[in-house]
Amino acid sequence: MSNEQARSFEASLEALEQIVQQLESGDLPLEKSLELFEQGIRLSRECQERLGQAERRIEILLRDNQGRTTVSNFEPKQTNDDNAAENENGF
Repeated sequence: MSNEQARSFEASLEALEQIVQQLESGDLPLEKSLELFEQGIRLSRECQERLGQAERRIEILLRDNQGRTTVSNFEPKQTNDDNAAENENGF
């Protein structure tokens, strides 16, 4: 397995962010800019693929006993601050 294949999603995203910063600086020669752009495209595609894989795994985990994907709204856990704000507003 090559170094690029072993890279985590987070590491790929961080590398992509660094490339964007370098490109935005505008202080690079054309050849270096093109090289970084190519690396950025590869990293972007890699991140998209990993996100797609994660989405497919989640869909499999959320299937009901008939194999249909079930979707439910995400209800974030309320913190004490949220409860206090609701009590102040009368909700």
